[in-house]
Amino acid sequence: MSLLCSQVSTAWHKNVFVFCVILQNIAVTTGSAERVANGESTAGDETVVSKEEENKTGFVKFGWVKGVLVRCMLNIWGVMLFIRLSWIVGQAGIGLGVIIILLATMVTSITGLSTSAIATNGFVRGGGAYYLISRSLGPEFGGSIGLIFAFANAVAVAMYVVGFAETVVELLKESDTLMVDESNDIRIIGTITVVCLLGISVAGMEWEAKAQVILLVVLLVAIANFFIGTVIPTNNEKKARGFFNYQASIFAENFGPDFRSGEGFFSVFAIFFPAATGILAGANISGDLKDPQDAIPKGTMLAILITTVAYIGVAISSCVVRDATGNINDTVVPGMSCNGSSACSLGYDFSRCASQPCDYGLMNNFQVMSMVSGFGPLITAGIFSATLSSALASLVSAPKVFQALCKDNVYKGLHFFAKGYGKNNEPIRGYVLTFVIAMAFILIAELNTIAPIISNFFLASYALINFSCFHASYAKSPGWRPAFRYYNMWVSLFGALLCCGVMFVINWWAALITYAIEFFLYIYVTYKKPEVNWGSSTQALYYINALDSALALTTVEDHVKNFRPQCIALTGAPMIRPALLDITHTFTKNNGLCICCEVYTGPRKLCVKEMNSGMAKKQAWLTKNKRKAFYAAVAADSFRDGVRSLLQASGLGRMKPNTLVIGFKKDWRNATATQVENYVEILPYFFLITESTINTIQSMHVGEFNQKLLEASTQFKKKQGKGTIDIWWLFDDGGLTILIPYILTIRKKWKNCKLRIFTGGKVNRIEEEKLVMASLLSKFRIKFADINIICDINIKPNKESWKFFEEMIEPYRLHESCKDITTAEKLKRETPWKITDAELEAFKEKVKPCLLFHMCTFSYTPDIAHYTLWTAAAGKQTDCSLYYPFHRFDNQHEVMVVSCGQKTFEVLSA
Repeated sequence: MSLLCSQVSTAWHKNVFVFCVILQNIAVTTGSAERVANGESTAGDETVVSKEEENKTGFVKFGWVKGVLVRCMLNIWGVMLFIRLSWIVGQAGIGLGVIIILLATMVTSITGLSTSAIATNGFVRGGGAYYLISRSLGPEFGGSIGLIFAFANAVAVAMYVVGFAETVVELLKESDTLMVDESNDIRIIGTITVVCLLGISVAGMEWEAKAQVILLVVLLVAIANFFIGTVIPTNNEKKARGFFNYQASIFAENFGPDFRSGEGFFSVFAIFFPAATGILAGANISGDLKDPQDAIPKGTMLAILITTVAYIGVAISSCVVRDATGNINDTVVPGMSCNGSSACSLGYDFSRCASQPCDYGLMNNFQVMSMVSGFGPLITAGIFSATLSSALASLVSAPKVFQALCKDNVYKGLHFFAKGYGKNNEPIRGYVLTFVIAMAFILIAELNTIAPIISNFFLASYALINFSCFHASYAKSPGWRPAFRYYNMWVSLFGALLCCGVMFVINWWAALITYAIEFFLYIYVTYKKPEVNWGSSTQALYYINALDSALALTTVEDHVKNFRPQCIALTGAPMIRPALLDITHTFTKNNGLCICCEVYTGPRKLCVKEMNSGMAKKQAWLTKNKRKAFYAAVAADSFRDGVRSLLQASGLGRMKPNTLVIGFKKDWRNATATQVENYVEILPYFFLITESTINTIQSMHVGEFNQKLLEASTQFKKKQGKGTIDIWWLFDDGGLTILIPYILTIRKKWKNCKLRIFTGGKVNRIEEEKLVMASLLSKFRIKFADINIICDINIKPNKESWKFFEEMIEPYRLHESCKDITTAEKLKRETPWKITDAELEAFKEKVKPCLLFHMCTFSYTPDIAHYTLWTAAAGKQTDCSLYYPFHRFDNQHEVMVVSCGQKTFEVLSA
């Protein structure tokens, strides 16, 4: 790569060289390539480690034939093919029977296309349907359906084993050799069978794969045996049972439906559909495939095609009439009037089946395929092969899916089952759990009780796979680039809706149970919020929705009714000043934008490096502590420039900050001129909320720690007791001074607090001023507890107060009127933040109330906890009681909230 980059011609565009440099800095490994292909983070070496283990221990990997095609065919060809398809054709007829098969195939084909698209959109690891859904829709959907799908496969083991045991029990009944009774024999045979299957599974995937191939051969021979039997000339015994080889009259008679016993199209479809499940058998062992991206589409779609042709072939090979007596003497004698049936035209009279039950024919005998076949025991062997192969595939699939789910730690309590053993990382613990679940359902010994819920669980998985494909396409994420092109997002959506509809057709109460369980698991995973990031399409859609909403909001004009505080809080790192963040978050949560900002000053290179390294950590702290706020940082030459940049660039469209929340500069008396300048010059930008009674624990030395400071940092996290929020509305600021306290009172933690308004007025108009203020607040629907009119707001401060004020601001005055014009202009340019004579005169009227009510000094006697307050308004000392026991120390100052008579002051010590 270095040689390639060094050979880049200078005539090329410089971006080519930049691209080479980027490539030069990427460590191209198999693991990283797979993660990038799958859209996953390259952080961590899990894939690399897995590859190393694979190379060391010699993993057994399967190709598309043995790994996918064989498994899917064995799962789709089940007992339904051998013992129920003839009954379905008898009920629905050949025409509707084929439609039922094609309708089921439509569901599986669309799901197969969606599965293929998702499987080819990146590297596929173990977990099958769970992995595909979770990496597409996120852990919420993946976690809920993954647990259901794993459980469904575990119970499916019981369903197939019980089906096998029922067939064995039927053979025992024919020979009159039952061990106990039918139900207990099913339990005994089922237990022995599942133990044997468990032994094959635990022995390893290689043994299981060999067993599957043997079972497939038996199954294929059994199917071929049936088709051979249809062309072998029949005998009298078979004719009496309704088999006449291929006859046009039988085909015509059986083509139309003849629903009986309350059956209908959808009820018959519900009975057949479980035969269509099993298309995910190959995808379920995706971690054991050599090339899942190639194997899953090819094997799954070919299996669907082959099995569909076989089902249709058996359905249209109708050589048996619907009803037959089985009596070889029921023949048509000369002179007997024929009832018009095909059997009558072929020499047999089965008319008494219309008035009494018969044991043979498509409608009555589930062993029609055995009768038609060239060698009956091969059909029995085929039934055994179909049930055992499906049970074995499910017994392998369930632990694999469950292990993948547990490895992702979506459900932390299930992580115990994530451990694998041996060269194939076999989930032995998962096998044991699957065995326990299967045994519990085998003891039920009732196939019809188990089957409905299983089918619905599988259909729920199919529905989510289709929806995953649609959702990923709809979100238009750049990461959605499946190599399989033969899919359509709207067809996938139709497939999802079709699966949901079929669930209710099969069994409506089982569908409701499935949805309820899935919804509960979805809520649980959403609440727990597992720490994973798989780049799901849900995330992509969140972005699109947020972008569309932000763009739509830009077309909406601002209105006073829709005003909400959108704050920039200069907290620095959010965890350093939690109280400032808490009070800001109190009135922005669910109401407005909150951005926690930090300004880095110093050498630009170091600042940018430090800033970038901590951004994710600080945003994660906000999320972990459930603060609905963003973190933003900027590197600048000075604090003032950094704040200016934040105010100019923060926000998006209408969601831009309009309120600046900043801490009170406690050391302003001793700070350098530059520091004061930087601080003062940011104040005119936005409305300012000062933090004058909030401190932090993190910034203190150990020796300064005390309990009251700890209380200060957490004071706004606690529920506030009954009290008042005092609002000093001395000047009309548009109502923001009242709006923010009102927002506080609508929060749960502040709901017991009342608003108390302090405003200026004349001595002879106190009641009138109260009425005016009350009317105004009522007009704006703001509840309040009390209104206090400050009568002496227009009284001029005494000479001592004004002198004290002038001495305090003296270091920050410009005194330009005492200097020549050139010098004055130079000073204004060099120190634009200092107070000019014109500014002092202009703000003189606003300064007076501050001198009257806010400029206080005090002395504190610790032994008697008593304060002596000197107020500028009174011009004398006044004994004051403690109003709120809260201290804040910073080197030379202490702040205390005290109450003197009817007035409340925040006092800053000298």
